[in-house]
Amino acid sequence: MTDQNEKRDAAIKRVEAKRAFGFHPALYGAVNLLLIVIWAITGAGYFWPIWPIIVWGIGIAFHYWGVYLQKPITENEIRREMDRGG
Repeated sequence: MTDQNEKRDAAIKRVEAKRAFGFHPALYGAVNLLLIVIWAITGAGYFWPIWPIIVWGIGIAFHYWGVYLQKPITENEIRREMDRGG
């Protein structure tokens, strides 16, 4: 495989990851809005939807980090790991 093909494949994977991430916050908003509506209809006592909102929000933050902030693996990192023999 040529270097150009490897770069193209890596770019495709990044685009796919960004598209998949775009769906995640939309689903998060829709589901949590539904949970808030259920909470309001059933008496609006203790605000229990806060727990899935917080936990899922943490998951989205990690997903965002993995898609947009995490640096790609470099050839130097691969070589160092191979040299280490691990």
